[in-house]
This record gives sequence, structure tokens and C-alpha cells, in this order.
Amino acid sequence: MFFSSLSVFAQRTVRGKVIDAVTQESLPGASVGVKGTTDGVSTDIDGGFAIKVNADNITLVVNYVGYVTQEVAVTGSNAGTIKLQANASSINEVVVTANSFAIERETPVAMSTITSDVIVEKASQQEFPELLKSTPGVYATRGSGGGFGDARINMRGFQSANIAVLINGIPVNDMESGRVFWSNWAGLTDVTRFMQTQRGLGASRVAVPSIGGTINIATRTTDAKRGGFISQSIGNNNYNKTAFSLSSGLNEKGWAFSIAGSRNTGDGWFEGLAYEAYTYFFNVSKIINEHHTLSLTGFGAPQYHGSRFERRGIQYYRDAPQGIRFNPNWGILNGENKTISGNFYHKPQLSLNHYWTIDESSSLSTAVYASIGRGGNEFPNNANLFLGTRTGGEYSPVDINALVDQNVASPDGRAVAFLQSNRNDHVWVGTLSTYQKSLTDKFDLLGGLDLRYYRGIHYNSVRNLLGADYVLDRYTTGASGDINNPNKMAKTGDKIGYNWDGLVFWEGGFLQGEYKTGPLAAFVSLAASNTSYKRFDYFRYTADDPNRESKTVHFFGYQAKGGANYNLNENHNVFANVGYFEKAPFFTTVFPGRDFTTNQNLPNEEAENEKILSYELGYGYRSSIFTANVNLYRTTWKDRTLARNFTGQDGNPIFVNLLGVNALHQGVEVDFEYHPIKGVNLRGMLSVGDWTWLNNVDQVVVESSNLSREQIIGPFNIAGLKVGDAPQTTAALGLDVNIIEDLKIGADYNYYADFSADFNPVSLPNNRATGTWKVPNYSLLDLNAVYRFKFAGLNASIIGNVNNVFNTEYISDALANFVSPGGDAPAVSNASNSSVYFGQGRTWTTTLRINF
Repeated sequence: MFFSSLSVFAQRTVRGKVIDAVTQESLPGASVGVKGTTDGVSTDIDGGFAIKVNADNITLVVNYVGYVTQEVAVTGSNAGTIKLQANASSINEVVVTANSFAIERETPVAMSTITSDVIVEKASQQEFPELLKSTPGVYATRGSGGGFGDARINMRGFQSANIAVLINGIPVNDMESGRVFWSNWAGLTDVTRFMQTQRGLGASRVAVPSIGGTINIATRTTDAKRGGFISQSIGNNNYNKTAFSLSSGLNEKGWAFSIAGSRNTGDGWFEGLAYEAYTYFFNVSKIINEHHTLSLTGFGAPQYHGSRFERRGIQYYRDAPQGIRFNPNWGILNGENKTISGNFYHKPQLSLNHYWTIDESSSLSTAVYASIGRGGNEFPNNANLFLGTRTGGEYSPVDINALVDQNVASPDGRAVAFLQSNRNDHVWVGTLSTYQKSLTDKFDLLGGLDLRYYRGIHYNSVRNLLGADYVLDRYTTGASGDINNPNKMAKTGDKIGYNWDGLVFWEGGFLQGEYKTGPLAAFVSLAASNTSYKRFDYFRYTADDPNRESKTVHFFGYQAKGGANYNLNENHNVFANVGYFEKAPFFTTVFPGRDFTTNQNLPNEEAENEKILSYELGYGYRSSIFTANVNLYRTTWKDRTLARNFTGQDGNPIFVNLLGVNALHQGVEVDFEYHPIKGVNLRGMLSVGDWTWLNNVDQVVVESSNLSREQIIGPFNIAGLKVGDAPQTTAALGLDVNIIEDLKIGADYNYYADFSADFNPVSLPNNRATGTWKVPNYSLLDLNAVYRFKFAGLNASIIGNVNNVFNTEYISDALANFVSPGGDAPAVSNASNSSVYFGQGRTWTTTLRINF
């Protein structure tokens, strides 16, 4: 009994967590044993474990199916976070390798990873980009209109057009504008395994020149775990979402499949922003043998949502009885709410991936993909007519019934008022292929091809006649209409106004060398691409006019980048990277003519590549309880594309092509994560940027729509002005606490400052007295709780979220205007003359989720 008592007193409990080394996902069900004994436990749903041991110094043996067994020496009671590497033959490993996700303490880039656990617990009603709002250097908001899927994201001061977004390694940025329309991918929150942001140059092995950074999203394409879930969510303003997922797991014959779907409806936080959205997803994977794996993935998110098409002044909202909820862009039709500014789109994507392990030293991964997009927006033919026809006062809904009455009373049946839609259909196919060869045990050589074909189909069409018989689409030189049918009596669905296609070809390739030995990991990468543009116009040219099809315009771009990471010891590492690249201007810069002007098929001969030089230094610290990163970056952006169309003094459309416009984006980013005790996680970040326009533009050539020289205007005094559109200082603090084993609560605080309103350099007056107006600083608090329990023998959870707990009133988007107070006084930009979107107020969501 005496010696037994001594043994009991010598016992201690060792705690830790097991996660995937790349995705940072927890690994529930992993086996944790003490080497040399029969003692062992399994990790819980969060990957955590607690095991009783008798000796002072022990070695834990950690096993998980599909991962390399790892032995960990432990002294004390904290084993920390144990990161397992996937087996080279697992589906997970080949996908991660092919898509070049960054690895901590190895890849020399600034990175952050968000796991599926965080997405499930924190998503609530937030848009997918908003999940990144606590990431250093990132500004994500739903404020751009406030409708479902209207979220936007900036990274280090760069808009989404200059942020590469990849889903399973496939680029999804629009081929003509570079933008990402998140409503097309609204179901990502339901099917994402993990999401990794790589700020700056990034580590993606495709010829994608990202200036601000890369968002690399891995869906459940590679989910080899058997099971699934069903969930039901409800929330404010009739929010209602049903979702499910089912995965077969990897069977003995090497097959695995996953399916998922959801339906999401609601009225939106602002007036008139009702929406209905669906998501579907499937994947079939097959490990043919130890050398070949195939994976077929399909994904789509058809949706329709109300939106807003104009910013308003602050006082305008102050005077509204509804306050900042007021939205002028909706009305009443036949007793039901009807938006006059909607968005509808369906962009399914299908991809087939082949992973080939050629031999012990080489592999080839290839993806062939296709996307067919259909949809556009809905808006009135005469905004002033619609917005001036109200059921009551200025802040009442649009009286669409009254507009129907006007159409019915039209003597010839022609529409006085109708709803139209700008269509932005497309056909997009491409292939990505990466070959990797280990020349030695320290040096790998990689090469790849990135080939794409994109055809954008752009036209305006009649969407709702509102009781009329037809729309008269009359062609007038320099205005709208079809030259081949100058007095078209258009019905619902007929094309009116404009009708053109944009053709984009992309041929890219890269070559990269990677060196790793001991504590040092380094890479050098070279990439080149040829971007070709062509335009077809079916309304402004007759069928026999050779100018109906433009000439093909080519732009050659290239990039060179490199970096190295050095692990000083098991706790400290440093890294650096540098890169230079030139990227092709966007389609609208090359063919800048308005939709309603002539001669759009004449290319802009002055369009030229943008030039970017970027470098970064980083430091990291890792221990069992504390992790921290510090990053310094500096990016110079030269010959930034600033091409604008506007109406000249004579009323004719003119084109302005600003050349030699340069900007500097530099800053410091700090983030940390602290686990003082089991069940407590404290994290935070601070990002301070200095994003500034570098130089004035002394003069510019103003050209008419047919690009004939007219006059010289300028100067444009922008040197020293802050780059607008996003806060340059952001901070965040988050805390998650397990109150008891099955109850976790969390809080996330975000702070935004130094937020200059966006502005159009072409519209800046020469006699301005101030810089652009700054949005007031603001902060937001989100709360969430998760309670886990058993339901009919299954793991279930109830998740509660409250976002913007204090219902903070804040401005999420602002556009600066300059107005003279009178006479010859210099123009100023201030709160009274700026146009804004207010951000969303308090929202709440409750979710019941059952896992099986």
C-alpha cells in the first residue's frame, strides 16, 4: 500500500493537441500513447488529449490514419501542439503539395490559416471574406452595398483585383477585371476544409501575379473521413439556412466521395435586400494505385439578392425615419416587396485533378477545369424616374405600381419605365500542370504550365416590362442601340443597348527551385505569361464591317521572386523574400470605350504593363504555449492603371489614360496566439500601414471615344495623398475559453483607424484645400458560444453568434467628393459632402448542427 501510494503521488497528467501540420486542422480520434507502455488515449473532437503518466521524462507516440507516426519527448505536463505530416500517398498530401500551401517555419512568406472548426463556430451570417477580418493586413466588409454576397476584401491596401484567389489551386479572379465576386462563391463556408492567406508575393506555383497576397481555399475535395453533418440556422430578419454534408471516407478500393448542399434565405439587415441562395458540391476521388490519384469536383452557388446601387450622404441617412437601414432601391409591386437593384448569378465550376507519383523523386499534378457563368444585375432604365416615384414621402418605397400604370397608359404600348439587366455571362476553361523533381535530397526543381481561355459575353437585356408591350431600342450615333436594327421593339429577354464579347487568352509558365537542408529552406522562382485580348461588337458595327472584330492585343508579363527561411532554433525563425514582376493591364484599360459609344474595338495604344517591386522581412517565435510573428513589407507599384471614362464639357464621352501613376504600400504586421492553460486561447494582431500615392501627374491627354486627341488637361495633384478604400491601421483581439468540457465561449474585438475615403484621381480639383476625408475610427465586438452534446448517440452542437454586439454605427465604405464652400474658395472634402455606405448593425444567429 505504501509503494502504491508513492506511485499515485508520482502520477501527473500530460495535456496537448494534435493537428495537421499544413492545414492547422485538429485531428480528432488520433492515438496518443506512452512509448514502452500500454497506456494510451484518443484525441477529442478538438484534437486535444490528456493522459496520466508516472515517469518524469516520457516519449509520446502519436498515430493517425493517413499521417506519419511521430514521437514527441515530453518533460512536464504540457506536450503543446503536435503537428502531424500527411503520408506522401494520402489524398490530402498530394493536393497540398500540388497547390503549394505554405508551411510554417519553412515557406518564407507571411501566412495565416483558418480551419474548418473556426469557420463552423464563427461564420454565422458573415460573408466568406469576413472570416479573414482578424488577419493582419486584411480589411473585409459587407459594406459594399450590404447585400448578400456583396462583401469585398482588401489586403495590404490592394483591392481584390490584385489579390489572387485560388479554390483547390484553381484561379477564380475574373479574367477581364481581376475582381472576385463573392456572391458567385456564397456556399464556400459550408465546404471549406481550411483557408490560407499568404500576404505579399505568396508561394502559389502558378503564374498568378498577386500584389496584395493570395487567398488559397481548400474545399472538402480531399475529405477522406467518413461521416457528415446536417445543420439548421435561424437569425434576425428572417435569416434561415439549412445545410448538409456527407462523405463516404476512403474505402478499401481507394474510392471516396463527398456531397454537400444548402439553402439560405433572409430579408437582409438593410431594407429591400431579401435574398435566396443555394449551394451544391460534390467530389469523387479515386486512388488508382500508389502512383495515380484522380479527383473530380463540382461546385456551384445559384443566388438572387437585392442590392444598392448608390452611396448617399451621411445626413441623408440621419434624416431617414429608418436611420441607416434605409435603402432607396426597392419598392412595392402588387402588394409585395420588389427590389429595383438586384443581382442574379450562377457560376458552376467543374475540375478534374490527376496526381501522378512518377517515381520516388518526381511527380506530376494536372487540373483541367471549366466554368460557365450566367447572370448579371437588375436595375431601372431611368433611375430618377423610379427614385422619384414613391408611395409616400422621400423615404418610402418606390411605387412600382404607379410606374406600371404609366406603362399601361402609354398610347403606343411602349415602356416608360422598365427593369433591365446588364449581363456578364462567360465561358472559361483552363488547365494547370505542375511537375516536381527531387534532384538531390536537398534540392527540388518544379515547373508548370497555366493555360486559360475566357470569353466574356456582355449585353443589356429587358428583364421586366412592368405592364408595357415593348421597349423601343433606338440606335443613335454615339448613343445606345443596335446599328443593325435601329428601331428595335424589344420584348422581355431581348438584347438592347449594347452587345459585345471579350476574348482573353492566357499562356503562363513557371520554373522554381527549392532548397532545404537542416534549418534553411529557400526558393527562387521565375514565371512568364502572355495575355491576349480581343473584342467583338455586334451592335456598333454591321455584320460586314471588318472592324466588328478587333485586332488581338498582346501583353507579355513576367515575375522573378525568391526567399529564404532560417530556423535559428526550435523556437525562433527568420525569413525574407523579394520579387519583381510586370503584369498586363486589365481588359477595360485596353478597350476603354463605354458600352454606349462607338468605336469600342479600337484598342488603347498607350496601355502598358504595371510594374511591382516587393520585399519583406519576417520573424517567428514558436513554443508550446505562445506563438508570435512580426512582418515588415514594402511594395512599390509603378504605372498603376488608372483609365477612366467621363463626360466632357461638350457632353461627349471622353477617355482619360493616366500614365506614370505610382504608389507605395509599406507597413508592419504583428500577430500572436497564447495558450496559458488547457482550454484557453488568446490571440491578437496589429497591422499599421502607410499606403501613399507617390507622384503628381502634371498633364494628361484627353481623348474622345474614338481615341482621337482633343486636349491636354491637368495637373492631378495626388502626391502624398493616402490610398483610400481601407483602414491603414487595424487591430484585433480574440479569446476562446472552454468553461466546461462541452461548453466554449468566444469573443472577437476588431478596431479600424486611419481610413481615408476612396477617390477618383481624375475628379480631383486642382484647387483643393485638403486631402480626402477620413472615416471616423470604429471598433466592433462579436460573441459566440458552442455547446456540444449527444443526440440519439450522435455528436451534436448548438452554436450561438452575436455580431456587432453593441450595435455600433460605423461607415464601412466612403467615396470622397470635393466641394467649394463658395466663390473662389478652394474645394474641400469632408463628412458633409462624402458619399458613404454604413455597415451592418447587430445580428444574431443560432445553429443546431448534428454530426454523424
